Amino acid sequence: MTQSDLSALIGSRICHDLISPLGAIGNGLELLQMSGVGDSPEMALIRDSVETANARVRLFRIAFGAAAPDQRIGWPEVAQGVQGFADRKLTVEWTPMSEMSRAEARLGLLLLMCAETLMPRGGSARVRHQPMGVEMTGERFRPEPEFLGPLTDSSIDPPASEVHFTLARRAASQLGRRIEIQSGDGTMTLTAV
Repeated sequence: MTQSDLSALIGSRICHDLISPLGAIGNGLELLQMSGVGDSPEMALIRDSVETANARVRLFRIAFGAAAPDQRIGWPEVAQGVQGFADRKLTVEWTPMSEMSRAEARLGLLLLMCAETLMPRGGSARVRHQPMGVEMTGERFRPEPEFLGPLTDSSIDPPASEVHFTLARRAASQLGRRIEIQSGDGTMTLTAV
Protein backbone atom coordinates (compact mmCIF):
# COMPACT_ATOMS: atom_id res chain seq x y z
CA MET A 1 0.00 0.00 0.00
CA THR A 2 1.37 3.39 -0.99
CA GLN A 3 1.41 6.48 1.22
CA SER A 4 -1.26 8.01 -1.07
CA ASP A 5 -3.49 4.95 -0.64
CA LEU A 6 -3.08 5.10 3.12
CA SER A 7 -3.86 8.82 3.16
CA ALA A 8 -7.02 8.23 1.12
CA LEU A 9 -8.14 5.52 3.55
CA ILE A 10 -7.56 7.89 6.46
CA GLY A 11 -9.61 10.56 4.67
CA SER A 12 -12.43 8.05 4.11
CA ARG A 13 -12.35 7.01 7.76
CA ILE A 14 -12.46 10.59 9.02
CA CYS A 15 -15.43 11.41 6.78
CA HIS A 16 -17.20 8.20 7.85
CA ASP A 17 -16.69 9.00 11.52
CA LEU A 18 -17.86 12.62 11.17
CA ILE A 19 -21.03 12.04 9.17
CA SER A 20 -22.84 10.07 11.93
CA PRO A 21 -22.49 12.71 14.67
CA LEU A 22 -23.50 15.42 12.21
CA GLY A 23 -26.59 13.40 11.33
CA ALA A 24 -27.36 12.98 15.03
CA ILE A 25 -27.15 16.74 15.58
CA GLY A 26 -29.52 17.28 12.65
CA ASN A 27 -31.94 14.70 14.06
CA GLY A 28 -31.73 16.35 17.48
CA LEU A 29 -32.65 19.70 15.94
CA GLU A 30 -35.67 18.13 14.23
CA LEU A 31 -36.80 16.61 17.55
CA LEU A 32 -36.44 19.98 19.28
CA GLN A 33 -38.54 21.65 16.59
CA MET A 34 -41.20 18.91 16.83
CA SER A 35 -41.34 19.38 20.63
CA GLY A 36 -42.33 23.01 20.20
CA VAL A 37 -39.02 24.79 20.50
CA GLY A 38 -39.34 27.81 18.24
CA ASP A 39 -37.15 28.46 15.24
CA SER A 40 -34.84 30.95 16.92
CA PRO A 41 -31.84 32.56 15.24
CA GLU A 42 -29.64 30.26 17.33
CA MET A 43 -31.47 27.14 16.07
CA ALA A 44 -31.27 28.40 12.50
CA LEU A 45 -27.52 28.97 12.89
CA ILE A 46 -26.99 25.44 14.22
CA ARG A 47 -29.18 23.92 11.48
CA ASP A 48 -27.39 25.84 8.71
CA SER A 49 -23.98 24.94 10.16
CA VAL A 50 -24.86 21.23 10.32
CA GLU A 51 -26.16 21.26 6.73
CA THR A 52 -22.98 22.98 5.53
CA ALA A 53 -20.75 20.57 7.47
CA ASN A 54 -22.66 17.55 6.07
CA ALA A 55 -22.27 18.84 2.52
CA ARG A 56 -18.55 19.51 2.95
CA VAL A 57 -17.94 16.05 4.44
CA ARG A 58 -19.71 14.45 1.44
CA LEU A 59 -17.53 16.54 -0.88
CA PHE A 60 -14.38 15.56 1.01
CA ARG A 61 -15.34 11.88 1.02
CA ILE A 62 -15.32 11.78 -2.78
CA ALA A 63 -12.42 14.20 -3.29
CA PHE A 64 -10.08 12.81 -0.61
CA GLY A 65 -11.40 9.32 0.11
CA ALA A 66 -10.30 5.90 -1.09
CA ALA A 67 -11.78 4.36 -4.24
CA ALA A 68 -11.12 1.23 -6.27
CA PRO A 69 -9.71 1.92 -9.78
CA ASP A 70 -12.84 0.62 -11.55
CA GLN A 71 -15.38 2.02 -9.07
CA ARG A 72 -18.40 3.86 -10.50
CA ILE A 73 -20.45 6.56 -8.79
CA GLY A 74 -24.01 7.66 -9.47
CA TRP A 75 -24.99 11.25 -10.16
CA PRO A 76 -26.96 11.66 -6.89
CA GLU A 77 -23.78 11.06 -4.88
CA VAL A 78 -21.77 13.44 -7.09
CA ALA A 79 -24.54 16.04 -6.69
CA GLN A 80 -24.24 15.70 -2.90
CA GLY A 81 -20.54 16.47 -3.29
CA VAL A 82 -21.34 19.52 -5.43
CA GLN A 83 -23.65 20.71 -2.63
CA GLY A 84 -20.45 21.23 -0.64
CA PHE A 85 -20.06 24.44 -2.63
CA ALA A 86 -23.51 25.77 -1.65
CA ASP A 87 -23.40 28.79 0.65
CA ARG A 88 -19.99 29.64 -0.78
CA LYS A 89 -19.03 32.37 -3.23
CA LEU A 90 -18.77 29.87 -6.10
CA THR A 91 -21.74 29.10 -8.35
CA VAL A 92 -21.34 25.63 -9.87
CA GLU A 93 -22.85 24.28 -13.07
CA TRP A 94 -22.32 20.56 -13.64
CA THR A 95 -24.55 18.83 -16.18
CA PRO A 96 -25.83 15.61 -14.59
CA MET A 97 -24.76 12.23 -15.92
CA SER A 98 -26.32 8.91 -14.99
CA GLU A 99 -22.99 7.71 -13.58
CA MET A 100 -19.26 8.16 -14.01
CA SER A 101 -16.04 6.67 -12.74
CA ARG A 102 -15.27 7.68 -9.18
CA ALA A 103 -11.84 8.81 -10.43
CA GLU A 104 -13.50 11.28 -12.86
CA ALA A 105 -15.83 12.53 -10.11
CA ARG A 106 -12.86 12.98 -7.77
CA LEU A 107 -10.98 14.95 -10.43
CA GLY A 108 -14.00 17.17 -11.15
CA LEU A 109 -14.56 17.96 -7.47
CA LEU A 110 -10.86 18.64 -6.86
CA LEU A 111 -10.81 21.02 -9.84
CA LEU A 112 -13.87 22.78 -8.38
CA MET A 113 -12.02 23.15 -5.08
CA CYS A 114 -9.13 24.69 -7.04
CA ALA A 115 -11.59 27.05 -8.75
CA GLU A 116 -12.97 28.11 -5.37
CA THR A 117 -9.45 28.98 -4.18
CA LEU A 118 -8.48 30.73 -7.42
CA MET A 119 -11.52 33.06 -7.27
CA PRO A 120 -11.44 34.67 -3.79
CA ARG A 121 -14.28 37.06 -4.65
CA GLY A 122 -16.37 34.27 -6.09
CA GLY A 123 -17.59 33.60 -9.56
CA SER A 124 -18.98 30.76 -11.60
CA ALA A 125 -17.49 27.41 -12.54
CA ARG A 126 -18.81 25.10 -15.24
CA VAL A 127 -17.66 21.49 -15.22
CA ARG A 128 -17.31 19.81 -18.59
CA HIS A 129 -16.80 16.12 -19.20
CA GLN A 130 -14.91 15.54 -22.46
CA PRO A 131 -12.21 16.23 -21.47
CA MET A 132 -12.80 16.76 -17.76
CA GLY A 133 -12.23 20.38 -16.86
CA VAL A 134 -13.57 23.49 -15.16
CA GLU A 135 -14.25 26.78 -16.93
CA MET A 136 -14.24 29.70 -14.50
CA THR A 137 -15.61 33.20 -14.86
CA GLY A 138 -14.96 35.80 -12.21
CA GLU A 139 -13.82 39.31 -11.33
CA ARG A 140 -10.42 38.40 -9.98
CA PHE A 141 -8.20 35.33 -10.09
CA ARG A 142 -5.23 34.35 -7.96
CA PRO A 143 -2.69 33.19 -10.56
CA GLU A 144 0.18 33.00 -8.08
CA PRO A 145 2.64 30.12 -8.60
CA GLU A 146 1.91 28.69 -5.15
CA PHE A 147 -1.61 27.92 -6.40
CA LEU A 148 -1.11 27.02 -10.05
CA GLY A 149 2.36 25.47 -9.67
CA PRO A 150 1.23 22.27 -7.89
CA LEU A 151 -1.29 21.62 -10.71
CA THR A 152 1.51 21.08 -13.20
CA ASP A 153 4.75 20.60 -11.25
CA SER A 154 5.25 17.68 -8.86
CA SER A 155 8.29 19.34 -7.26
CA ILE A 156 6.17 22.09 -5.67
CA ASP A 157 4.76 21.27 -2.24
CA PRO A 158 1.69 23.31 -1.34
CA PRO A 159 0.66 24.29 2.19
CA ALA A 160 -1.98 22.04 3.78
CA SER A 161 -4.73 24.56 2.98
CA GLU A 162 -3.99 24.21 -0.75
CA VAL A 163 -3.37 20.44 -0.97
CA HIS A 164 -6.27 20.05 -3.42
CA PHE A 165 -4.06 21.51 -6.17
CA THR A 166 -1.54 18.67 -5.82
CA LEU A 167 -4.33 16.11 -5.44
CA ALA A 168 -5.97 17.36 -8.66
CA ARG A 169 -2.68 16.90 -10.52
CA ARG A 170 -2.31 13.40 -9.08
CA ALA A 171 -5.93 12.50 -9.89
CA ALA A 172 -5.36 13.59 -13.49
CA SER A 173 -2.10 11.63 -13.63
CA GLN A 174 -3.84 8.47 -12.38
CA LEU A 175 -6.15 8.83 -15.38
CA GLY A 176 -3.16 9.24 -17.71
CA ARG A 177 -3.68 13.00 -18.10
CA ARG A 178 -2.09 16.29 -17.15
CA ILE A 179 -3.65 19.64 -16.20
CA GLU A 180 -3.56 22.47 -18.74
CA ILE A 181 -4.20 26.03 -17.59
CA GLN A 182 -5.59 28.71 -19.90
CA SER A 183 -6.54 32.21 -18.88
CA GLY A 184 -8.13 35.17 -20.58
CA ASP A 185 -9.98 38.34 -19.67
CA GLY A 186 -12.15 37.35 -16.69
CA THR A 187 -11.82 33.62 -17.43
CA MET A 188 -9.61 30.70 -16.53
CA THR A 189 -9.86 27.06 -17.56
CA LEU A 190 -8.31 24.01 -15.92
CA THR A 191 -8.48 20.97 -18.21
CA ALA A 192 -7.21 17.42 -17.74
CA VAL A 193 -5.92 16.40 -21.18
